[in-house]
Amino acid sequence: MRTGRARRGALLVAAAACCWSSGGLIARLVAADPWTTSFWRGLCAAAILTAVGALRTRMTGARRPRLGWPAWAFAVCTASASTCFLLALDRTSVANTLVLMSTGPYLAALLAWLFLGELVRPRSWVAMTVTLAGTAIMVSGSRAAGTLSGDCLALAMAAVFAAGVVVVRAHPDVPMMPAATLGALLAATFALPFAHPLAVGPRSLGLLVLFGGQLSTGFLLFTAGAPFIPAAEASLIGLLETALGPLWVWLALGEAPGARTLVGGALVLGATVIHAALDFVSPRADASIRSPEKI
Repeated sequence: MRTGRARRGALLVAAAACCWSSGGLIARLVAADPWTTSFWRGLCAAAILTAVGALRTRMTGARRPRLGWPAWAFAVCTASASTCFLLALDRTSVANTLVLMSTGPYLAALLAWLFLGELVRPRSWVAMTVTLAGTAIMVSGSRAAGTLSGDCLALAMAAVFAAGVVVVRAHPDVPMMPAATLGALLAATFALPFAHPLAVGPRSLGLLVLFGGQLSTGFLLFTAGAPFIPAAEASLIGLLETALGPLWVWLALGEAPGARTLVGGALVLGATVIHAALDFVSPRADASIRSPEKI
């Protein structure tokens, strides 16, 4: 029987996924180039996370943790993934970006297998194979459509985020809040040489502040809820972001996914749903959640 903490955890993770699902729509509504968007988004997210972290430290009296090289490595990975996310949205559809981003857990499993010696179960290999087929279908028409660079950036985003997951897996003592704050600040730093932050109008600036708030709020909701539910359940609930993100853009702006995206995306999401459902029924012994935040 589900406990009250588990119900609260599931609701918080669902709220995080719904919060993050608005990212593609906000990026489409902002009248700014992706580098400028990345600068303001990272800066605002870092400011909010810094304020929340300082408040928590003051309330609990905890000492500020030191950031070692694993925290810096994780921050670089999340900053790179965040940058790739916005550059991908500028070059391909929201649906392609979010579905290709959902391949990250499988890439993380492969990296953990290669570098940490973690076993990959047979059903995970099957899910990876189906996901690879779906990805191939999705990008098969990208060159003709002129979206190949965007699709490649979405896959790069999934890959570097997966690398960050493996870093945390190998060093579970990474302080997530400071590392996430550093990652957001690094994303703004990466973007600054190419950005035009003072050329943004008041409406777009308001949307960019909202974008930073969306990123940081989703992180806070996810990290508050994820420890109370199984990893497989968190993965299933997290698919709300992939499903809702393209829907918001389609309803608001009429950006409908193409046929290849629908077919390939159905394979990717279907494999993920079945794999996570099987994990939920027969979880691994080490299936406790401690996942890095989204970018």
